[in-house]
Amino acid sequence: MAWLVSINVGLPRDIEWKGQTVRTAVWKLPVQGRVAVGRLNLEGDGQGDVAGHGGEHRAVMVYQMDAYRYWEAHLGRNDFSFGQFGENFTVAGLPDDEVCIGDQYRIGSALFEVTQPRVTCYRVGIRLEEPAMPALLVSHHRPGFYFRVLEEGDVGAGDEIVKVADGPERMTVAEIDALLYLPNPSREQLERSLRVPALSAGWKSSLRALVQQSSSQGGNAGLKAPAGPPPAWPGFRPMRVVRLDREAANVVSISLQPLDGPSLPPALPGQFLVLRLRTTPDGAMLLRNYSMSGLPGDSTYRISVKRERNGVVSSYLHDQLRAGDVLELSAPRGGFTLTSGDGPVVLLSAGIGATPVLAMLHSLSSAASGRAVWWIHGARNAAEHPFAKESRELLQTLVNGRRHIVYSRPNLEDQRGSDYDSVGHVDTRLLDCLSVPRDADFYLCGPSSFLKQLTEGLKTWAADPARVHTELFGPEQSITPGITPSSRASAHPPAGEPGTGPEIAFARSGLTVRWDSRYSSLLEFAEACGVPVQWSCRTGVCHMCECALIGGRVQYQPDPLQPPTPGSVLICCATPSADIEIDL
Repeated sequence: MAWLVSINVGLPRDIEWKGQTVRTAVWKLPVQGRVAVGRLNLEGDGQGDVAGHGGEHRAVMVYQMDAYRYWEAHLGRNDFSFGQFGENFTVAGLPDDEVCIGDQYRIGSALFEVTQPRVTCYRVGIRLEEPAMPALLVSHHRPGFYFRVLEEGDVGAGDEIVKVADGPERMTVAEIDALLYLPNPSREQLERSLRVPALSAGWKSSLRALVQQSSSQGGNAGLKAPAGPPPAWPGFRPMRVVRLDREAANVVSISLQPLDGPSLPPALPGQFLVLRLRTTPDGAMLLRNYSMSGLPGDSTYRISVKRERNGVVSSYLHDQLRAGDVLELSAPRGGFTLTSGDGPVVLLSAGIGATPVLAMLHSLSSAASGRAVWWIHGARNAAEHPFAKESRELLQTLVNGRRHIVYSRPNLEDQRGSDYDSVGHVDTRLLDCLSVPRDADFYLCGPSSFLKQLTEGLKTWAADPARVHTELFGPEQSITPGITPSSRASAHPPAGEPGTGPEIAFARSGLTVRWDSRYSSLLEFAEACGVPVQWSCRTGVCHMCECALIGGRVQYQPDPLQPPTPGSVLICCATPSADIEIDL
């Protein structure tokens, strides 16, 4: 017999953690007597991050006594109290490998339905004073699960838990969890999961992405964008600059050819290259990613670089690079690529975000595609509008090409109807005015604010989420919900004598330093260098791979240019044995 052992509630509070203020309600404490159950919460309960927790499908979190006993043995602890794992209901019975999504249970006078596994959050590690706990809950397949409330009522500790209905498809919490977190999920199982009405929309969206990808090589598409095919060569290859073209006041295109060896393999339209260089003879080795903007299959690779404020590499490429110079490049890589088909294509970009979708436009033009193609681009004005002439000429080669340019701040000399078509920003209202079909494939590239507003707009506009493909350009916003922003000094070498180990390149911070064995992990080393380490709560997994996140946004791996794979060592507990790049 299953029964309710303890009811635990808690309201949001601010706590100090690693010098930051975190808003959290992970501290759940047992309450006595009968407790009212509402559609979104138990009486006296709340969530600190309502975007990542709570809501109709995550109203009540459930965790099992068997899991408590398991973690006590595994961690060698005997100090747990009810609510320790952030759960509302501590229960006897209801194991994850028996409870199915859609199962319905009567507890007291309330009726509940199982909706999804729990996706772990960094806050549970804070609560247990065990930083590895978010990853352990995933890797040991003991997530727990959520109830939604079908009938409000009241519950009390000691109430019997009575199953009143079986979920369709009979897929357990553990099976659903494994589909998302383990590699090579069964297509049959994925399709079954999408037939479960009770499964939450967020989980269905991730699992649907897996169905639509025929192969899960390099990771699960439900957790990250597809990594694309394997790179044509490992590491870096020297290339000579054969041409420099000024595309706009702040954008330069660089065309490169190999010094020797075989000709360049064709890239997929939308892929990027990794550039490795030193801006001074004795300077640090720096790495940057740049999308390819030329015709895939051309005899040269072309990248286009925007001058960034305080950008060490972009300033060097704009001011000092000359034809004949040699740069080191990786093979093309990335999964933001044009898919085949006959349906309409909408290429949406802002600023330098035009580069990968321009490569897609080149591909459509070279194939004399008959698809309906919309080129919709936002820029500040003509001076900062790259590829204006090039994109116009490419569209003229297409029988169904359409173009609309939006300037946010046109100059007096900019001509409406020639340089641009409207003033404002790219949004779904514009798509309505242009009669863009909702069943098109949408490719979005630009800064984070552009992507956030447009992807949210496309959802409410009823575009198919599976047909919306995105690529972020520019610095990412913090992905740590609940953290109060604070000022942070720039990255720097750690105090004391320099290390003698492998080179560690913190790509986003522009810092390359040698590993120092005084530090126990890459995470500790990053913090000593003042490198901002961001945490994820929304998905409970690293945003760049499919393994659960412990301490940083990325994993350590032997080859930094290969996609992370399940089982790679996480940054919080890794020590390097070779030169690596970390995307922090």
